[in-house]
Amino acid sequence: MVSTDFIRLHLQDKVDDLALHRRLYAALSDDDWRFVLQQVDGYQRTKDKLPTFANMNTVEGENGWWYPVRLSCEQCSSEVTARYKAKVAESQKSKAERQHLIDLTGGAGVDTYFMSEVFHQVDYIEQNADLCALAKHNLPNRVKIHNTTAEDFLSQLTTHDAQRTVLYADPARRDKNGGKVFRIEDCTPNVIELLPRMRQVADTIMIKLSPMLDISAALRSLGGNWQVHIVAVHNEVKEILLVSHSETDITAVDLADGITFRFTREEEEQAAVAYSDNTALEGMYLYEPNAAIIKAGAYKLVGQRYDLRKLDVNTHLYVSPNTVDDFAGRKWRILHAPCTMQEVQKGQYNVLTRNYVMGAEEWKKRWKVRDGGTLYLIGARQGNKPVALLCEKIE
Repeated sequence: MVSTDFIRLHLQDKVDDLALHRRLYAALSDDDWRFVLQQVDGYQRTKDKLPTFANMNTVEGENGWWYPVRLSCEQCSSEVTARYKAKVAESQKSKAERQHLIDLTGGAGVDTYFMSEVFHQVDYIEQNADLCALAKHNLPNRVKIHNTTAEDFLSQLTTHDAQRTVLYADPARRDKNGGKVFRIEDCTPNVIELLPRMRQVADTIMIKLSPMLDISAALRSLGGNWQVHIVAVHNEVKEILLVSHSETDITAVDLADGITFRFTREEEEQAAVAYSDNTALEGMYLYEPNAAIIKAGAYKLVGQRYDLRKLDVNTHLYVSPNTVDDFAGRKWRILHAPCTMQEVQKGQYNVLTRNYVMGAEEWKKRWKVRDGGTLYLIGARQGNKPVALLCEKIE
C-alpha cells in the first residue's frame, strides 16, 4: 500500500497532470497508482466539505483519511450536516442510554465517523467491499465493520438492547440502472419493508432523505410518529432527517447561520396570517424565509411569529415597516414599488422572481438588464397582481 507521506506530497498537484507522469513512479503498481490519484482527487473535491478529514491528510504524522471513488465523494454528507445528525442522535438519549449505534448504510463513513463520537459501540454495515476496506482504516477502533447488506445484518442480529440503540439509515436514491427514484419505497434498502424489524432492534430510528423526496408521502408510508428535520446550508436544503419520536414537530434549520425554526403541522394550520393586499410597499422591509422553512411549509406561521404581512397566498414573501434582526432568511428594503422598465436604469441587478408573470431570464431580456451589482429587482404578486420591486439587501 502507498504510504500516507507519499500521498501527502502530491495533494496539491493537479490530478490530470499527475496522471500524465505515471512513468516517474514505475515502482508503484497500477493499483497503487490508481489509489494515489483517487486520494488526491478525493482530497481536492472534499477539502471544504470535510475539513476535519482534509486536516488529517495535511498534518504530518497523521494516518490520514482515505477517500472513496469520485461518486461516493460527491454523494457523501458534508461535515456540517454529519455533525448535526450526531447532535440530533445525542439529544435522543441520556449518556447512559447512548450505548449502541447501528449505521445500516455506512457508505463513505462520514456520518458514521461523527455520530460514533457520542456512542460507545458502533456497527457500520456496507455491502461494498471497497468502502468497507476504507472504513477499516478511517473509522475509530470501536466501530465494527460488517461487509453485508442491511437486510442480512438485521436478520442475523440476536443480542441487542433496543432501549440503548439508535439505528440510522441513508437509503440510496437510485434504482438498479442508476436512475433517480422519488419514493422512499423505491430506495435501497427499502426501509418500509425493514421497519418492523428496525423497530425491534432500536427504539430510536433516524432516516436521512433527499430533499427531492416527498416528505408527506414518506411519512404516510412509514406510519407512526416522526420528528422532521429540514437541514439547509447557505439557503440550500441539503437533506431531510426523520427521527422516530413521540412528538411530531418540525425543525427547519440553516446550519450556516444557526437559526432554527420549530413548529408543528397543527400550528401552521391554525396560524392566522395578515396579507399586504393594497399596502403601499415603498419604504417597507421585504422578507423571504430561508429554504428550509419554505420546504417545511410554514407559510402562514412565519408571518405570524415575526409579525409580517404576506404579499399573496401563493407568494412566500412578507413585508413589514420594521426590521427583524433575528429573521430566519433574507431581507431587503424596498426602494421603489411598483417600478417599471422606464424607471429602472439600464445596468446590473440581481433579478429574482417569486410567483411572478415571467421567469428571471425572460425578465432580464425584456428590461435589458444584466446580472450583478448591489440592487435587486424582485418580481412577485401582491393580492394576485404582479408587482416589480426595486430593493437593496439588508445584511
